[in-house]
Amino acid sequence: MKITTFRVIAFILVVCVGVAGVGAYALLASYIYLEPSLPTVDAMRSGSVPVPLRIFTRSGQLIAQIGEKRRVPVAYDDVPVLVREAFVAAEDQRFFSHHGFDYSGVLRAAVVDLTSGDFSQGASTITMQAARNMFLSFDKTIRRKLQEIFLTYRMEHEFSKEQILITYLNVIFLGQRSYGVAAAAETYFGKPLDQLSVAEAATLAGIPQAPSRFNPITNPKAAQARRHYVLTQMQKLNYIDAGSAQRAGEEPVEARDHGIQFDVEAPYVAEMARAEIVSRYGDDAVNQGYKVYTTIDGRLQTAANRAVRIGLIEYDRRHGYRGALKQVTLDERAAPARLDAALSDIPEIGGLRPALVVSVAPQTARVYIRSLGYAQIEWDGMSWAHRRISDTRAGPAPKHAEDIVQRGDVVYVVTNGHGVAALAQLPEAQGALVALDPNDGAVAALVGGFDYFDNKFNRVTQARRQPGSGFKPFLYSAALENGFTPSTIVMDAPIVYDDSGQEKIWRPENNEKSFSGPTRLREALVHSRNLVTVRVVRQLGIDTAISYAAKFGFNPDDMPRDMTVALGSLPVTPLQMATSYAVFANGGYRVDSYYLDRIEDGSGQIVYQAKPTVVCDSCDPLANATPAATPDAADAVDAASATAATAATATATGSGDADPDAAPPDPLPPLIPPQRIAERVISPQNLWIMDDMMADVITRGTGVRAGMALHRRDIAGKTGTTNEAKDTWFNGFNRNIVASVWVGFDLERPLGEGEEGSRTAVPIWINFMREALRAQPDRPRAMPPGLVSLRISPRTGAQAAANDADAINETFMQDHLPPAAGAGNAPPGSGPQNSSGSAEPLF
Repeated sequence: MKITTFRVIAFILVVCVGVAGVGAYALLASYIYLEPSLPTVDAMRSGSVPVPLRIFTRSGQLIAQIGEKRRVPVAYDDVPVLVREAFVAAEDQRFFSHHGFDYSGVLRAAVVDLTSGDFSQGASTITMQAARNMFLSFDKTIRRKLQEIFLTYRMEHEFSKEQILITYLNVIFLGQRSYGVAAAAETYFGKPLDQLSVAEAATLAGIPQAPSRFNPITNPKAAQARRHYVLTQMQKLNYIDAGSAQRAGEEPVEARDHGIQFDVEAPYVAEMARAEIVSRYGDDAVNQGYKVYTTIDGRLQTAANRAVRIGLIEYDRRHGYRGALKQVTLDERAAPARLDAALSDIPEIGGLRPALVVSVAPQTARVYIRSLGYAQIEWDGMSWAHRRISDTRAGPAPKHAEDIVQRGDVVYVVTNGHGVAALAQLPEAQGALVALDPNDGAVAALVGGFDYFDNKFNRVTQARRQPGSGFKPFLYSAALENGFTPSTIVMDAPIVYDDSGQEKIWRPENNEKSFSGPTRLREALVHSRNLVTVRVVRQLGIDTAISYAAKFGFNPDDMPRDMTVALGSLPVTPLQMATSYAVFANGGYRVDSYYLDRIEDGSGQIVYQAKPTVVCDSCDPLANATPAATPDAADAVDAASATAATAATATATGSGDADPDAAPPDPLPPLIPPQRIAERVISPQNLWIMDDMMADVITRGTGVRAGMALHRRDIAGKTGTTNEAKDTWFNGFNRNIVASVWVGFDLERPLGEGEEGSRTAVPIWINFMREALRAQPDRPRAMPPGLVSLRISPRTGAQAAANDADAINETFMQDHLPPAAGAGNAPPGSGPQNSSGSAEPLF
């Protein structure tokens, strides 16, 4: 009997050893077979997961995250201890003591699953999950399981527990397209990791076992039950005390999809950056962890967004209310969830929120705003809503709220989020704003339309529209360079052309349909007189005008070779206009616009760094020239006219006391490579006079609203309005910033009666520049050498007689001076003077 028992035991041992040997052999053979398919240690150390493209402002504020997966990689020390402990408690309680395989955990999970019938206990360790998520597919095959085992063993022997844990926390799928704890915290709770509560950390830690089942958005009850399990385990492991566990367990599950959290709203810039990255590095680059740092200033971008939206809403209000989006039947006591459902198909656009009118009083309305709750619309928030009759007509002013809205109307509102709202509607017109640093062309703010997600067409870079009168400063600068002066007299009177390249005879008109007769060049620009500009271009010659405008960056091939070019009939984008106006802003230098500052790859290496051309006044001999001698009045003017010389108060820059409010000279710059120094394209004298004339546009011309609103002496600009007001503009600047605004319809049609650049675009520019110029000192541009100030007759443009009580001051280039008193002032090449001494307007 004893021998038989011994033989049985020996047989069993032999079988066990044999099975173990066969198993070991099979495992070894499997490893040898699969080892070539496993990542090496070096590959594992340098391994990367798909990380979305991230786009930032220049100062590092997040603009956008673009890629297939939401992921925000974080370092081990950036994950709060509470979050790490929650995941260890939920997924692998013996993580810090086992070597990758928790055999007791497998047995425990099997027993719990069998006895409870729940089958919710996982058997994979954190190391196994990290290996699977980082390096392997999710195929349920023996081959993939063996690869997971071998990788787990390798990871445990080559990496620290901290390295393994942070890998897991960065790669684990947590639902809602979110990978990693940082992305999940933003997605579900709209918070960074260090702001998560105990309950929120436990909720996230409960998700990995079954992301769909324990999703706190789609299945909050299951997520709450799973959270209770995690909290219980955290208490057992002494990660939290009983009181903390109880309080966290009593909190409601309040997760919702917060989307990607960004610091600055600049979606048009984000799309430009995405397209550039794909162009440079291929389609897969959006998942390779590139970081794009743009030149955008977050504060100015926010101001630009607000300015464009307010301006378009105000324009739209002037043209009447188009009515409710739709009508729904309301139950007397409809719950908020049903009201939300009634609004679910209406998107939020550009800050306009969908709302449902639930009651109407004589001059108020009560609305339910989706996701926000109830709010009140007072009369001043709806009285604007004249019924729209046509594109050009609106009905009489409403007298009661029921003239505007009815119970059950679905409308848009704007709200402060505190129970107060105003009726709104989606503007039909569109707008664009772009602002540059004129000293190097860096784009500081860019808004391509009312709302990118409603209409992705980027009007800043893609809309080629006529600039209208906004093109005039470039022509007037050409005139100054070719013998004209600010006091040159040009006739503002009807003119007819039959050789303009048009099918019909061309009869240009002023916007006001009026004529001013003989007009000084300055006044023609200030009040945007079209007929004067046409005559100036005719005198210059079309070829001269086009070649001069090309200095500012305009493409000669885009400019029509006929007289319509005088009224800005070429196609340009707002970005082109801002870049060209930068020449006036920066002192006369040509710069190119750019919006990409630098690009970093997934490892943090800089793979692109912008190297723009920059303005360097101290590098320019013209900007730093000083007069050889300070001219007095007699030297500066025609010596033949003693009376005029005595009356003149000629002062060249450099003579007399310096202007205490003038901008100080730039400090000596750092060493700049010659190829990066911006080219001067107009003289300092031409530039200063143009700046001064455009400053008058703001103080007393078509841009006077800006002057009245901002009360500054260092801003200048020009409005632009095309025929029938299909395109309206304002381009304005000071020494540190230039901004162009366009307003119009994508499908060209008139904006309506009285809608000119001064009414549509200027208010947007004001709202933006009010923030852009905040805290900037008001410093007018210093006058350069080579300019002379004289007293002139406002009627003739010639130097004033000593006894002329109506004389005014005007500034001239030293080599382009007006005639002496009584000599008249004809434009260059315009012919003889008449006997009265005033210019004979021959063109």
